[in-house]
Amino acid sequence: MAKHNVDSKYLDPDYEPVVNHSGNKVFDDVLNARVQRRTLMKGGVGAALASIMGFGLAGCGSDSSSVSAGSDPDGDNVSKTALGFDAVAVSTANNVVVPAGYSAKAFLPWGTPITGSYPEFRADASNSGSEQEQQVGMHHDGMHFFPIDFKAGGNRSDEGLLVMNHEYINQKALHPEGPTYNQSGMRPADEVRKEIAAHGVSVVHIKQDSAGTWDIVFESPFNRRVTGNTEMDIRGPVRGYQKLSTRFSPNGTQTRGTLNNCSMGPTPWGTYLAAEENWHGYFANGSQTQPREQTRHGVGNATRYDWEQADSGEDQYIRFNITPAAESAKDDYRNEANTFGYMVEIDPFTPESKPQKRTALGRFGHEGVIFAPVEEGKPVVCYSGDDSRFEYIYKFVSSRPYYAATASGYLLDEGTLYVARFNEDGSGDWLALSLDNLDFVARVQAAQGSSVGAVLFEGFENQADVLLNTRLAADIAGATPMDRPEWGAVDPNTGEVYFTLTNNSQRTEEQVNAANPNAENRTGHIIRWGEANKDFAAAEFQWDIFLFAGEQGTETIVDGKVVVSLTDDNIFNSPDGLWFDYNGRLWIQTDGSDAAPYQNNMMLAANPATRDIRRFFVGPQGCEVTGVVTTPDVKSMFVNIQHPARDWPFGTEGDHPRDATVIITRDDNGVIGA
Repeated sequence: MAKHNVDSKYLDPDYEPVVNHSGNKVFDDVLNARVQRRTLMKGGVGAALASIMGFGLAGCGSDSSSVSAGSDPDGDNVSKTALGFDAVAVSTANNVVVPAGYSAKAFLPWGTPITGSYPEFRADASNSGSEQEQQVGMHHDGMHFFPIDFKAGGNRSDEGLLVMNHEYINQKALHPEGPTYNQSGMRPADEVRKEIAAHGVSVVHIKQDSAGTWDIVFESPFNRRVTGNTEMDIRGPVRGYQKLSTRFSPNGTQTRGTLNNCSMGPTPWGTYLAAEENWHGYFANGSQTQPREQTRHGVGNATRYDWEQADSGEDQYIRFNITPAAESAKDDYRNEANTFGYMVEIDPFTPESKPQKRTALGRFGHEGVIFAPVEEGKPVVCYSGDDSRFEYIYKFVSSRPYYAATASGYLLDEGTLYVARFNEDGSGDWLALSLDNLDFVARVQAAQGSSVGAVLFEGFENQADVLLNTRLAADIAGATPMDRPEWGAVDPNTGEVYFTLTNNSQRTEEQVNAANPNAENRTGHIIRWGEANKDFAAAEFQWDIFLFAGEQGTETIVDGKVVVSLTDDNIFNSPDGLWFDYNGRLWIQTDGSDAAPYQNNMMLAANPATRDIRRFFVGPQGCEVTGVVTTPDVKSMFVNIQHPARDWPFGTEGDHPRDATVIITRDDNGVIGA
């Protein structure tokens, strides 16, 4: 998730305030037991590097049935995931850099017409709100390629549906002269309509011609825009809960729109889950006091884009002002924010279908979701990170078993949501956030009447209340506060689960824990674990740190041995995007400082079996590199570029840079990364 906005008041850290004040500290003597700390001086800059000592997944505990780190007794994974390219250098250029023997081409920039009357993008950004609803949105983020024959069990690599998120907007770039206001401080309604339309999701039918060139399949029934105003159903345990009642949906079963969609997750049954991350900034409550559903997420008294000030006064705009304005919640929008913060399921193959908000997966700042491999007759398991400082990693296990012939989104409506506790001995526990769990109920009872962070806790009404207040429930359960858990990925060869922990400059020495051992963690790291007995639904796991990010000389040490020492070929900071390709190579994308020595944000490839890591891609100036997927044959790669600097990748009129997808291919038509 980028921390950039044209309005400085939303720049980090104010854009993403720390709202976890629970004080959770799982370990008292973490450093003495697990961590060796030393300070290295590189180029005059002090880099405090913490290295985990004396353990790896293979050596954790006594349970030999756990997944072991990099376990590869036959060497098959080493060769399958070997890197076959020369690393590219860091770059400050305003263009894309790829290795020798590769080509890169910009594709599907913001404003590309994909549906309806196919209105052309105007270089001065003067398109209307109605036109933006028919065009690719702004600030491309997570995405997935669905082979066109997926539903028939196929895996074609020359045609499919590319589905992508549009996380947020640059108001200045979106309009000819930026956002405007009248003398009364109100905004033109069509500007607001356009901003809402630039959010959401694009579904684009694309096809490769005989020369290997990708293009849009125009007039395809699959081309679709889902925006911040698309009607959606609420599903799962929170559906119909009285705290979701609004004037639009008095019974709390529907809402409008999805916002701040960062990463995503393709489901095993061929649908797309879009994550709602920093949705809190879109709503304003001017009351002196706010309910815990808002305070624990940082909802303030002003909105990010002033949508509630649209001069038409239409219901679709005033809903972003959640200040109570009537006697009953059924007559105002005090609960509108409670209909956001979920994973949103979209069926790209059924364009007339209504998106579904899957509440059983919890309500928080979802960065994305990643599914474990499914097996017939076993539960569906998926993981999600809450991308904010000191927040948590979650796992959902469905109540109903998976059967390929009947699987659909209903599997995500019943199940148990767990939160992770990373223990100092390399073990971990999944803590059930359920009123059917006696340990959790005991903690809930013990906490009643006390202050949990900034909230005076008075219990939960029911399981819907638990899920509506997932962060608070995780506080009470005793989860481990993490350094901004973002994207996750499951190794298709070993079953290990990886998560990026992007950074956390506000962690103090007193707040370090084994899984987050660096105070003032400005560069981040990647953690991984294996579930007990190789069972993704297990209640326990074994973990280690796969890699510390940083400058040259940053070391990752396992069992007393340096397994990675970063060099010019692979220095990076603030790992964000994460994805395993179909062969098992790990792709790491960054959203961090563009200062020396790192320069422009980048993407690296890693062989997880050997920890060989090389820089593969560098983006243009000012961008975040986010979102990556390949075709099933791994011969076409799609990478998203968010908020690039002016004039990339197309000459623009005025200050209207266009986010775009980059298509990467090998000149010899070979496998990417091999």
